[in-house]
Amino acid sequence: MKKVLYGLLIVFLIMQFFGIDKVNPKVDKNKDFITITQPSEEIQSILKASCYDCHSNETSYPWYSSIAPVSWILKHHIDEGREHINFSTFANYNQEQKEHALHECAEVLEKNEMPLKSYTLMHSEAKITEAQKKELINFFESIK
Repeated sequence: MKKVLYGLLIVFLIMQFFGIDKVNPKVDKNKDFITITQPSEEIQSILKASCYDCHSNETSYPWYSSIAPVSWILKHHIDEGREHINFSTFANYNQEQKEHALHECAEVLEKNEMPLKSYTLMHSEAKITEAQKKELINFFESIK
């Protein structure tokens, strides 16, 4: 049993040498969703707290992003989130892409798929109330 535990510890230590890239791409505020759409302060606050960590180039990496394999899962979520919609590059989308992204935003909120439960467990500030959710959905639907 000790050999297995030592083996697992060695594997865990070796995994730490394979960190993730935590460098965010440069942000051009002129291309940012908030700059373009000019939402209310409340909507801005919700977006920044609940969406921007995974769906923009303004990711704030927490302490646990340095610990593999959690860091790998986190990086995968961020990469996937930016693939679906990157609020930092919203101006680069054509009209069809913008409409699709906004529809998806409203849809995942309606289905309670976002923000991810795994994210809000560690980031209680990202939790949104039903009223905030409705306000955000209405905002996304109003700018299509």
